[in-house]
Amino acid sequence: METRANYIIVGAFTLAVIVGAFGFVYWFHHVGGTGERAEYRVAFQGPIGGLRTGATVSFNGIRVGEVTALSLDPNSPRQALATISIDKNTPVRSDTEVTLDYQGLTGIAVLALKGGAAAAAPVTLRDGNVPLLTATSSASQDLMQAAREAIRRIDTFIADNEKSFRNSMKNIESFTDVLARNSDKIDSSLRNIENFTAALSRNSEKVDSIMAGIDAMIGGAEGKGEIPQAARAIRNVAENLDRKIDGLVSDGRRTFGVIERTVKNIDANPTRLIFGGGRPANGTAASGRRRQ
Repeated sequence: METRANYIIVGAFTLAVIVGAFGFVYWFHHVGGTGERAEYRVAFQGPIGGLRTGATVSFNGIRVGEVTALSLDPNSPRQALATISIDKNTPVRSDTEVTLDYQGLTGIAVLALKGGAAAAAPVTLRDGNVPLLTATSSASQDLMQAAREAIRRIDTFIADNEKSFRNSMKNIESFTDVLARNSDKIDSSLRNIENFTAALSRNSEKVDSIMAGIDAMIGGAEGKGEIPQAARAIRNVAENLDRKIDGLVSDGRRTFGVIERTVKNIDANPTRLIFGGGRPANGTAASGRRRQ
């Protein structure tokens, strides 16, 4: 009897260990599963490759539940439906964004919920009072699809700009040919530049002295050096010369006026030049005589 009782105890202990292991696995995959849960249905407008039943559901990066079922929408062949069970306290709103995040190179998908305004309306109920969330169109693209789309865009870009690429390659080839043909000249130019910089380095003290002398001649920012003073003197001379030239021009005009009047008087009364007397001719008399 005692031996039989031991078998029962061992069997019960083994069964308890197995149940405990299953319970641990269930707890590990359903964190928070003992709390109150809320069920949502998510509609994807396209394939959802990589998403599996039991996949993690996160909200702002924090795990809040898991995917409990996947199905197709019988009324829309392009639509896939995912049923999720998450913590009831998760702040899901009608504007909550739904995407698929892929982890690692294996492409395991995680259904990610993000954001939503605090004042936004609650999620609408549909299909037996199950709130329905709609994923963005980009959420249904898996990693490979995104890669293929990127490659397709690159290929289209290259095809559209094939002529430009060829011209660019020809230009680069021509440029490299020119460089190759003139490599000796380029080497010579580089050597000259190197020699110039070396000479400049050797004579840096002289260059500093020359620059200091130029600065002294300029007089710094105040402009009190010899060069600004010479410039001001030249400007004064030019202004004085300009005033003198204006005076000479005025005197010349007056002299020409006197000569012109003298010539007119002689032309109007030539005897006056020899015998004197008489009335000086004016412009009106002279013009009248010309008309006669």
